Amino acid sequence: MKKIILFLLIIFSINSFSQSDWVNYIVKKEKGLMTISIDLDYNDSKPNYKNLLIVGTNYKDCLKNGFPKKEGLNKLYTFSDSIARSLDRITKNKLVGIITYQCIGLDIYYVKDTMNIRDNFNELFKNNFNDSKNYMMIVKDKYWGYYFKNIYPFDVSNDYFMDQELLIELANEGDQLTGVRKIEHWVYHNNTKKREKFIKNIKKLDFSIDSIYPKKDQIYQYEMLISRKDSVSPQSINRLTRLIKTLVYASNGVYGGWSMEPKTEGY
Repeated sequence: MKKIILFLLIIFSINSFSQSDWVNYIVKKEKGLMTISIDLDYNDSKPNYKNLLIVGTNYKDCLKNGFPKKEGLNKLYTFSDSIARSLDRITKNKLVGIITYQCIGLDIYYVKDTMNIRDNFNELFKNNFNDSKNYMMIVKDKYWGYYFKNIYPFDVSNDYFMDQELLIELANEGDQLTGVRKIEHWVYHNNTKKREKFIKNIKKLDFSIDSIYPKKDQIYQYEMLISRKDSVSPQSINRLTRLIKTLVYASNGVYGGWSMEPKTEGY
């Protein structure tokens, strides 16, 4: 039997997600899944570095969906550490983002000066990473257009990043997040009339009520498990959880999270 990975958010802590400067999210691109890590701190203020540097390498140890296996991840760490040490010796810089896509890892920097970067990195590639296909792009980007247009997320809410954490965990298992499958959701109420109101509304959207459990030792005494077959793409999951949360909060309930069985063919 295929292992079912359960992703349940901490009950009664919906707003407790601590958003650090660095966040991770996943998007669906033409060839598959792309993960983006970004330092959100530069949305408010940024240094006067007007040059964009994108540097990266490929890794052979990757899953079918392009995510790195342990060996591939170790290679990316080694590459990124080498780049950072070399760049610190050349010019002032800020690492603002990291992209992984189709067995390629890219580090995104803004740098004060571009002199000697290309020569130093070509030498680094030759001496330490000559068994890989390496990438380097240096362009003028005075207003940080790449940061805001290409890697900054369209939603920076806590709820959005909670969903993203779970999607990334699935992708790390080898899931390509394609197709339609059963998704389960946990909902909590402390009032039977409000619970019945929610059930009435959710059934209109073709959700099944799979179970209702009493939780007498908790503030929200009624745990409910609902489910429906839905698209599992990152964009669809975000719309789906927003819909359910709207109905849950309208009935004075609490949304507890979601889970689904990963599909990892070709892991």
